[in-house]
Amino acid sequence: MPREAQYLAVAEKLRARILSGEWEIGERLPSRARLAVEYEVGRNVLQRAMNRLIIDGLLEGRAGSGTYVRTPRERLRLVRSRLRHRREGSRPGPDRRERGRADAWDSHSQVRVPAPEPIAERLAISPGDLCVNTHYEFLADGQPVQLSESWEPLAITGETPIVLPEMGPLAGKGVVERMRSIGVVISRVVEVPRPARATQVQANLLGISVGDLVLQIERTIFDADGRPVETADMVIPDVRREVVYEFGVDRP
Repeated sequence: MPREAQYLAVAEKLRARILSGEWEIGERLPSRARLAVEYEVGRNVLQRAMNRLIIDGLLEGRAGSGTYVRTPRERLRLVRSRLRHRREGSRPGPDRRERGRADAWDSHSQVRVPAPEPIAERLAISPGDLCVNTHYEFLADGQPVQLSESWEPLAITGETPIVLPEMGPLAGKGVVERMRSIGVVISRVVEVPRPARATQVQANLLGISVGDLVLQIERTIFDADGRPVETADMVIPDVRREVVYEFGVDRP
């Protein structure tokens, strides 16, 4: 059996035993050494198999203690939809709020931050051009569910009441409404989703494990002239969120 397939086969056998209830939630699994002997594989193969199940949310490692069956977490649906935004506005009422949808957030903005080269390219500005950089931590029922880092060119919002996204008369109203207030009309939003693994910083902020699967969404917002006015990197933990995109159909 090829080495790459070997650890996947072991992972599937362990998965079947876990799902069958052989080990109860919160119960510690046998040692890696014992399982390696049982499956007649090397410890590295067994380690990769268990890491796979940790990433998938079935197991959790506890430093100095061992590996345990993880308590299942409810995975809620997060719908990203332009139609929904049009129907409900920027803040849906409590009777329409999607289960688990972020209902609070913490943010921190810095002004006059030079744009790194990748951000400058996305904003069609020069590297080093000044921006407003904002970090967000979104919460649902007090639990962290999403991170976001936003960049807005200071050339657009500087010297206006909306220079800080979460301060001023339109604090928290979102990019579309804030930009409209200074005469900038938003025409389209482009999102590029990519799977990734949680870094140490992301894991600490989201309350997940390092290496857990996350969805990274690179979002850029354009005005009616095709000028990028904001770009952001969002991080959503896969173990808590199923991200769904909703599209409308043009009628003839």
